Order: sequence, then structure tokens, then C-alpha cells
Amino acid sequence: MPPSEIPATMATVEMREPGGPGMLLPGERPVPRPAPGELLIEVAAAGVNGPDLMQRRGLYPPPKGASDLLGLEVSGTVVEVGAAVSGWHAGDPITALTNGGGYAEYVAVHSRHCLPPPPGVPLRDAAGLPETFFTVWSNIFIEGGGLRPGMTLLVHGGAGGIGSTAIQLGKAFGARVFATESPAARCDFCRALGADRVVDYASEDFVEVVRAEAGGADVILDIVGGPYVARNIKAASPGARIVQLAFALGSKIELDLMPVMLKRITYTGSTLRSRPDDVKAIIAERLRREVWPLFEAGKLTALTNRMLPFREAAQAHTLMEQAGHTGKILLVADRLWDISA
Repeated sequence: MPPSEIPATMATVEMREPGGPGMLLPGERPVPRPAPGELLIEVAAAGVNGPDLMQRRGLYPPPKGASDLLGLEVSGTVVEVGAAVSGWHAGDPITALTNGGGYAEYVAVHSRHCLPPPPGVPLRDAAGLPETFFTVWSNIFIEGGGLRPGMTLLVHGGAGGIGSTAIQLGKAFGARVFATESPAARCDFCRALGADRVVDYASEDFVEVVRAEAGGADVILDIVGGPYVARNIKAASPGARIVQLAFALGSKIELDLMPVMLKRITYTGSTLRSRPDDVKAIIAERLRREVWPLFEAGKLTALTNRMLPFREAAQAHTLMEQAGHTGKILLVADRLWDISA
């Protein structure tokens, strides 16, 4: 699309004020222009993620210089290439990790945080990949986790976006994967992804199961927090790494740290959005080189649970908060939704 054909304004999803899903309303803004090093993307779909819910509640403000619009991952088509960008052209299909602004018809994104959709993954479904794959790959393989073939990986919340990505990647790279979930249907979903052992937390104790069947977990990925923090330490093997990515049950706890010292446990965590651009670029390049080919090989798949139009963003957030879904919830640009309907 020539720059002269790019519209002056675009439809957006606005957050009227911090609060519940009802605070998300249709809006309109000027179309952003790509700065040097950026691409302008015409958005096909945007992923709905936990940080979006936190920002809507007023608990996760965007970093300085980022768009105040929600949306941390998108897929779509390149419509304008900023100065000092190589390797991308107008018309290219694309999926991208954004720093905000994904709930809109157009978004400007750092070109080094972009990837082509993996082979065989439809363009809309590719919107659900960047946030979880950047997060899991960086935390479990590149940095704190150090997962290697033959290790035991314990994944909490295995049926969600982060959990389902972690199960797939763990199995694809030769780990033995334990996952916690409930009820039975969500446990079955984890098994279908390849989890070697699924612990129904409503009826089993993951500490006992992991210690009895694997001698402890080498890497633990946790989004629960609260009482799980101490239990993770009990479930960990000597020299294990525990990676904390969220705190569904709270981040303030009382904890005996002696076992951390005695077991030589590394306890780490991170948020993705605030990380330096160069770090995200390194993650993107390694995903392109080491992970994206596994989609074509059939070892990984995009796990879209449901798609809704942008105008139903409030419903998408309600579904996300109910935590009964498996995989990813996506918002599709209204113009595309109306055409396909």
C-alpha cells in the first residue's frame, strides 16, 4: 500500500478509564507513522494476554514512550517501511511483538521485533504467537531456565497461553514435561500437547507426584505464585531453576529460604514489555532460526481458542478472566471480521 493510500485515521479499542471489561469501547485515532527502524502494520488480528487485563485494571502502566492502547502482539501486513529498515517490504505478511497499541487497525512496531508467520500458520492465528513464544523461549531456554534435553520441566497452568507454549517447546526440545491443570478437560488438553504427566491440582499434590515420579523438577515455570512458591521449592530438584512469570494467587508471601540455599536453587522472573529493544531483537532472531522451523515440521502448532471482532473486546476480556479457555483468544480487525462473516 503506497503511503498516499494509508488512511488518516483508524479504528481503535480505547480504555475509557481503569476498571472492568466494560471500560473497553470503540474509538478512533490518527494512524501512526513509522519512525526510523519501525514498520507500519495493517493489523489483521491481535492477541489477548494477561498483561492487557492488568493494564485495563490500572495495574500495568505502559512504559515511557509506548502507546497507551492495549495489545502486545499482532499479525497483519506491512504497509510502510520506516527509514533504516532492511529485509521487510510493503505487502509482507508479518507477526510482531509490540510495546502496546495492538488493539487498533494500524500499529508501528520496531522492525527487529517482527517475524514472518511460521510456515503453515494462518495469518490471523499468528497473532497469538509472539507474546508467549518470546516469553517462554527467553525465560526457559535462553536465560534463567536453561532447559536442556532430558531435563524435567514442570509447567503450572498448562492449558493457558503461556503453559501450552511451554509444554510444546519443552517436548520439542527433548524435556520430560509435567503440567498442572484442572478440571479433566483441561488436563486432557495438556496431554494432547504432549505433556508426559498431568497433575490435576484439585485431586493430586504436584509436589508429591513430581518428587515420586521424577525425583524433582529441574525447571519450574510458575504463573500462580502465592502458596505455590514454597511448594515449588519443595518440588525442585537440587540445582533447579524456578521461573516466576505471574502471580495469580499473589506476590506477597512468608517464605523459609533455607531450602533455596541447601538445594542451590536459582529463583528468577521477568516481564517482557520493559526489556531493552536489543534483547527482544535477539529473542526474535533466535525464534526465527531455532523455533519457527518446528511449525513446518509439525512439532509446534498455533493454539487459537476463539476469535472475536475488535468491537467485542470487552467480551474477549471477560472470557480471558473466566480462565476456562485453552490456548489463545484473538481479536480480529472489524473490517476483516465483517468481510469474512
